[in-house]
Amino acid sequence: MKKKHIAILAAVLCIGILSGCQETPGNTIVKQKGADSVKEYESVEDKIKDMLKAPDTYQNHAEYEKGGLVIDTNAEVILPDADTMNTYKVSAVEVNQELIDKVTNAFFEGAKFYHASGYSQWTKEQYQEDITRLKQYKAEGNMDPYEYGTDENGELYFNIDEQIARDEKDMANAPDEVTKREVKPSFGLEWSSEKGEEGEIQVDEDSFYGFAETDQGNYSYNIISGSLSADVKFSIEKMRDDLPDPRQSTFWVEGRYLMDCERENFKGMTEEELKEYTDISYEDAEKIAREKIEKLGWDWEVYDWDYTVFKRGEGDVEKDNIVDGGYLFCFSRMLDGVPVTFTDSYGGSLEDMDSTLIPWSYERCEVIVGDDGIQKVEIYNPYHIDEVQTENVKLMDFDSIVKIYEQMMEVSNADITKFEAQRTYHINKITLGYSRIYEPVVDNRSGIIVPVWDFFGGIDSEIDGHHEKNNGEHSRQSFMTINAIDGTVIDRGLGY
Repeated sequence: MKKKHIAILAAVLCIGILSGCQETPGNTIVKQKGADSVKEYESVEDKIKDMLKAPDTYQNHAEYEKGGLVIDTNAEVILPDADTMNTYKVSAVEVNQELIDKVTNAFFEGAKFYHASGYSQWTKEQYQEDITRLKQYKAEGNMDPYEYGTDENGELYFNIDEQIARDEKDMANAPDEVTKREVKPSFGLEWSSEKGEEGEIQVDEDSFYGFAETDQGNYSYNIISGSLSADVKFSIEKMRDDLPDPRQSTFWVEGRYLMDCERENFKGMTEEELKEYTDISYEDAEKIAREKIEKLGWDWEVYDWDYTVFKRGEGDVEKDNIVDGGYLFCFSRMLDGVPVTFTDSYGGSLEDMDSTLIPWSYERCEVIVGDDGIQKVEIYNPYHIDEVQTENVKLMDFDSIVKIYEQMMEVSNADITKFEAQRTYHINKITLGYSRIYEPVVDNRSGIIVPVWDFFGGIDSEIDGHHEKNNGEHSRQSFMTINAIDGTVIDRGLGY
């Protein structure tokens, strides 16, 4: 039952967060969203600090619904190291062979590439190892070795006997050795899921699934695009040979969750504890990440970093299920010395399930480095900066922005007590940077980068007697994004 309560709490937290994405009410001081949100802006001669008149810190404590909703703001106000900010016209980089080659060459110089079909197929030896391992679990009385749990009838989701039977059947047709087919990473590659003439030919028109063999180790390498969005994702992850059971789930977990979060029976980890699993210096790790990203030539810089640990198995992170550790680097584009603000939001959401719009998610880059080099890379939707639209754009003063923030935090959480007994926001960082907005009904591959204010922090929440706390000290979750030019509230999930 505890897992069920935790899942409900997480779901309600998501509902509460998304409630901030509702349409701006007509009786507020915030301008309506819509086609007018992408437009020409006014240019001025004033410097940023003169226009904003922003303090170094901002404090405000507000309670609503008889204390059911608390918004506690005790935040550092962070301004960019620049005198002016602009707006920029931006478009999605065309997903073609040139783009694929650029990313491939940046991370895999001198590597050999193989298609995933065949390469990832288990051999007879691997099936036999799995059968032996599962039978050992069963002999020890461990019928749920991967902690999948039970359904509402008490039946195990993972049936160990059925899995052994499937392994024995599949082993009969498995190859003795891995079949490698060397390829060039590209779209349009053909492959067959079956051997011989009976195999149906498949074509990956807008994706690539493969593996790279390098002097630093072997990596999975996937490139995914498609017709349901304007997005492209490059995914790189090092293959490991130090896991006792390949069926066991594995995850990289960011240190900020372990340092900032607390709930029943989980107290997280301290920074000192996280450092114990990191066998490389920050300076060396950052150098490795930077050298790879600089090869792309996209003006990306390290925006933020974190500790991260690699865990195996279900459930919370514990010392006995941590396999490895490293550093996570979040890269963001710099525009005339001002960064695009990096947040948890990927963008690309739709207003409703029936929408026929094709969304465009944000540009994004994360790199994990461990003691033996690159461990994982994710790159999303690189931008092409077309031109400066408005130089030294006029910004609203800080006092006007925080009035919008305070009002809209109340409005967007107006019904939160219907789902939670109590919620407290801890807003501890207010940042001025850039974000991209667009109008998908007009053009889902171009938009404008504009100055925005983001309000970062964490949440304490209570539901059905269960508590979860997040002080937000290391948070990259923005609970409110406001256009710094006109005060429009931007839904980061939607991108406008």
